[in-house]
Amino acid sequence: MSGTRSRVFLAAVMALWVALSVGVVQPASAAPGRPYTNPIKSQKGADPWLEYYNGNYYLITTTFTNKLLMRKSPTLAGLATAPSVQVWEDSTASRGTNFWAPEIHFIDGRWYLYYSAGQVGANCCDSQRTHVLESAGADPMGPYTYKNALTGSNLTPGGWLIDASVLRLNGSLYLLGSGFVGGSEQSLVIAPMSGPHTLASRTFSVISQPTNSWERSGAPVNEAPVALQRDGQTFVTFSASSCQTADYKLGMLTYDGGDPLAASSWTKAASPIFQRNDANRVYGPAHNGFFTSPDGTENWIVYHANSASNGGCGNARTTRAQKFTWNANGTPNLGTPVATGVTLAGPAGETAATPSAYRIVNRHSGKCLDVSGASSADGADVIQYSCTGSTNQQWRIGDLANDTSRLVNVRSGKALDVDACGSADGTNIQQWSWLNNNCQKFRMIVTDQDGWVRLVNVNSGKVADVPGCGTADGSAVRQWRWLNNNCQQWRLQPV
Repeated sequence: MSGTRSRVFLAAVMALWVALSVGVVQPASAAPGRPYTNPIKSQKGADPWLEYYNGNYYLITTTFTNKLLMRKSPTLAGLATAPSVQVWEDSTASRGTNFWAPEIHFIDGRWYLYYSAGQVGANCCDSQRTHVLESAGADPMGPYTYKNALTGSNLTPGGWLIDASVLRLNGSLYLLGSGFVGGSEQSLVIAPMSGPHTLASRTFSVISQPTNSWERSGAPVNEAPVALQRDGQTFVTFSASSCQTADYKLGMLTYDGGDPLAASSWTKAASPIFQRNDANRVYGPAHNGFFTSPDGTENWIVYHANSASNGGCGNARTTRAQKFTWNANGTPNLGTPVATGVTLAGPAGETAATPSAYRIVNRHSGKCLDVSGASSADGADVIQYSCTGSTNQQWRIGDLANDTSRLVNVRSGKALDVDACGSADGTNIQQWSWLNNNCQKFRMIVTDQDGWVRLVNVNSGKVADVPGCGTADGSAVRQWRWLNNNCQQWRLQPV
């Protein structure tokens, strides 16, 4: 080594030693996650809520039905093709329709699922109220039980409350939402909570009204409040203007200290913080949530948007996500909504592969759902067999946008099917070319913690079952009425 190179090397070593001694060396930034493209959910992608927990992302969105469905994936990219699994259904007349804006929050070791729902048979949408479910354990997919309705004595009409979210501030719990107080315009409201499913007071306070011109496009609206906290600061983002317009957008409140129930404790940003981007064909980007990358170094926003300026408030809205940064004054800088179809680096710290398909494993036998003889023929029997990793034991699960799915065998390309559309117990389950009938459509419904589901045929209402609870390779799979035993429960394992 030359003298010059030696001196450079020694200087570098000394600089490193000095830096280490005063604690200013920063760890290298983590490698970006798996590549992904927006949208991350194209079917029923409105009002998204996303959490990263225990190695997986969990995504739940509006259905407009009486069911709530959730997706799970070890990568953000995988959410685009992950199964939509039903975590809740309710036919109770007072709350059995029009489910909107679900959110999950982890409080005291359990997940609480907040959503709004309407009265069966009522005209949309004055009967919308907020309801809360509680998980049996720490699995975000449940199962869940119904706990309570959360509404206010001073909310009109008759207690209308939507887009509920939880705020934890100064050691207390609050419920944020959107409603009307005293006939006011649709505003952001808040009430104290005594627990995750109980209000301490049924009197709601208004903390923001749609007073700016940018909050009144189409209609004066403030809705979908969501808390964001960092370095001792608390912000609440919210959706402004009518969702029917391309100018649906995000505004922000900053907490200034004092009583969170007082409007004077909050300052509204003078301008929107996230809005349409005509160049990228992004319209109405709003109703958002926030999540953190797996390694904890990055902050991300999840939101819905339309790809057409007249997309409106329906199922044309898709779920998108992107990384955001922070301004020098500590406020979030959400940037500009990115275009769909562009490949982006996923959240830092993702280590798992993006699933390409799923094995379907029986809880009782531990065997995989398989096609007999690896056949590609219509009518080939579906059986259970020791899991080998072969493609005839792999299934792609396609969302049909009506709370149902089709299960397609990777090797044959044929769909899971009930023989001759039979409805009797014991009818054979087979594969068949896709005919788009209810005999080939299934609901995957959470049955127990740790991902156990039942596969329910839409036509018959019967579940996939191993007759006699057999454990042998080659045991046939049939449909049968629900008996709630392990032979009728299955786990979806990513391949």
